[in-house]
Amino acid sequence: MALTDADVQKQIKHMMAFIEQEANEKVEEIDAKAEEEFNIEKGRLVQTQRVKIMEYYEKKDKQIEQHKKIQMSNLMNQARLKVLKARDDMIMDLLTEARQRLGEIAKDPAKYSSLLEGLILQGFYQLLEPKVTIRCRQQDVEMVQAAVLKSIPIYKEAVKQNIDVKVDKERFLPSGICGGVEVYNDNGKIKVSNTLESRLELIAYQMMPEVRGNLFGVNPNRKFTD
Repeated sequence: MALTDADVQKQIKHMMAFIEQEANEKVEEIDAKAEEEFNIEKGRLVQTQRVKIMEYYEKKDKQIEQHKKIQMSNLMNQARLKVLKARDDMIMDLLTEARQRLGEIAKDPAKYSSLLEGLILQGFYQLLEPKVTIRCRQQDVEMVQAAVLKSIPIYKEAVKQNIDVKVDKERFLPSGICGGVEVYNDNGKIKVSNTLESRLELIAYQMMPEVRGNLFGVNPNRKFTD
């Protein structure tokens, strides 16, 4: 039986509707897939950027922490240097005061004369030379000559040998020093410095660890005291 024009039109419309439906479904499928891929890519990009941001701020935190440590170390070093300088200044003040007190000794003839005898005799013992020359301040010449006369017999008795002593009256020690003497061997190449300043320096060097310990306490990190 032959199809009428109406049947043909109806079939054509049915086929077009089917094709359109298939096309719409395909479009929806493509859109859905595109949306899914977009969301996946968006998530990947967001995660990548999040990681980058976290790494950036983590790096910044480390830099800040390192900067803080450096600043703290610098501040501690500066504070330590200030403490050390303050301690050194205190030690210098003590030595200055000690030197001023030494200057007072020479103003007491009895004490100074006795001290000169000890310094001269010590010079004899250190040199153990048959001939020595003593140099002193010009204002101390007479007192030194008297001390020499007292020291020679003591020295002779102790070492069982004679000693020829000359007090230098041409070259003197500076008048500005606190006092004391320098004792030379015969050719002047060996010297025993027994000025009050040199004795103070020697005692200060020997007693410095004890002085620092008394003033500032013992340093637990210090293994040696000299």
